Amino acid sequence: MASSIPVPPTPGDSEARPPRLSLFELFAKFLGFGLLAFGGPAAQIAMLKRELVEGEGWISPQRFNRLLAVMQVLPGPEAHELCVHLGMRARGRWGGLLAGLGFMLPGFVLMMALAWLYFRIDFDRGWLAAALFGVQAAVIALIVQAVEKIGRHALTDIWLWGIGAACAAAALSGVPFWITLPAAGLVYAAARGGRIWWAAGSAVLALAAGVWAAQVAGGTPPPAFTGGAPDAPGEVAVLLLFLSGLKAGLLTFGGAYTAIPFLRTDMVGRGWLGDGAFLDGLALSGVLPAPLIIFSTFVGYVAGGPLGALAITAGIFLPAFAFSMIFYDRLETVVDDERLKSALEGVAAGVTGLIAVTAAQLGWGLLSSVDPTWSGRGLGIAIGMASLVVFFRWKSPFAAPVVLAAAGALAVLAT
Repeated sequence: MASSIPVPPTPGDSEARPPRLSLFELFAKFLGFGLLAFGGPAAQIAMLKRELVEGEGWISPQRFNRLLAVMQVLPGPEAHELCVHLGMRARGRWGGLLAGLGFMLPGFVLMMALAWLYFRIDFDRGWLAAALFGVQAAVIALIVQAVEKIGRHALTDIWLWGIGAACAAAALSGVPFWITLPAAGLVYAAARGGRIWWAAGSAVLALAAGVWAAQVAGGTPPPAFTGGAPDAPGEVAVLLLFLSGLKAGLLTFGGAYTAIPFLRTDMVGRGWLGDGAFLDGLALSGVLPAPLIIFSTFVGYVAGGPLGALAITAGIFLPAFAFSMIFYDRLETVVDDERLKSALEGVAAGVTGLIAVTAAQLGWGLLSSVDPTWSGRGLGIAIGMASLVVFFRWKSPFAAPVVLAAAGALAVLAT
C-alpha cells in the first residue's frame, strides 16, 4: 500500500486535491506528460500547470507558484521535481516515485537508443561531419542563451554580479568549483545579513584556497577540443560515473543547464570523452521530449556503455527524487529561511559564471579545431550568431530542434 504523507494546511488550498487514481493510472498520466515534454523546462512547467493545476485542480495556483519558486533555487530539474511532488500529493512516496519515473522514462529510452545508434553511423563522412559541426555551433549558441536566461534571474544585485564574475575568473584560472561555490554561498549570505566583514573574510579565504589549489594543479590547461565521434563506448567504471552524476545532480541550481560545467569537468577533464561527443549529447537532448539533463545518459553511454548510462542517469536524478520525497512537507520553508535562500542564491550566481566560462571554452575549442577560413571558423561563427538571434527572438517549444536541424543542413550546404 502506498504511504500516506500529510500535506501541511495552506490557506485557500483545502479544496485543491488530486483525484483518486491507482498507481498504474498515476504512472500512465505522467508517462503521457513525458511523451509530450518538448521545449525545455518552461514549456514542461506550463504543461503541468495547464493540465494539473488549471484543468484538474491538483493544487491551488498560489501553492504551485510557491513550490515552483522553491524548485528554482534547489538542485535538480524543476519540471521533474514538480512531477515527483505532485505524484506524492496524489499517492504518497510510491506515487512520487512513479510520477518521476513516468516523466523521465520516454526521454531516457529514446536517448539510450540514440546513443546506441551513435556508434553505428560513420560520422567521418564529409556531409555528416559538416552537419555535426553546424549542430555543435548551434548548441553553443543555445548554452549562451541559457547563460542570459539564468543570469536574468540569478544576478539580481551588484553582489551577485560580482560573485558571478569572480567565479568565472576563478574557473579560467583553474580554481576548482568545490572551492568557489561554497564561498559564493557564504559570501552572499553574510553580505545579505549585513555582516560585511564576514563576507570579506570568506572571500579572502576562498582566494587563498583557490591560489593553493591552482598551484597544486600545476596550471594544467583545459583538454584540447576533439570533435570526432569515438569508435566505441569507453570503459569507465560504473561507480565513477554514478558519483559524477550524483555530484552534478546536487549542483544543478537554476535548471539543467547548470549541470553542464560539472559534467564537462569530469567527462572531458578526465579524458572520458571529447568535447565533440559532449556537444552531440546536448544536441540530441534538445530534440527529445525530456528534461535537458537527460544528455547525461548519452555522455554516460559514451564513457561507459549501457551500464555507464544507467549509472550516471541514476546519480543525476537521485537528488531530484530525494529532495521532493524526503523533504515533501518542508520544501516551502526554504522560501521563508532567508539565510538558506541567500546562500543558495549566491551559489546560483557562481554557477552562472561557470556556465559562461564553459560556453566560451566550448566555442573557442570548436573554432580552433577547424581551418581558419570561411568554410571553417567563418561558417561556425555565422551559424552560431544566426542561431543565437533566432533563439532570442523565437520563443517556441520547438525552437531548439528546428534551429539545430537547420544549422546542420546549412553547414552541409555551405561546404
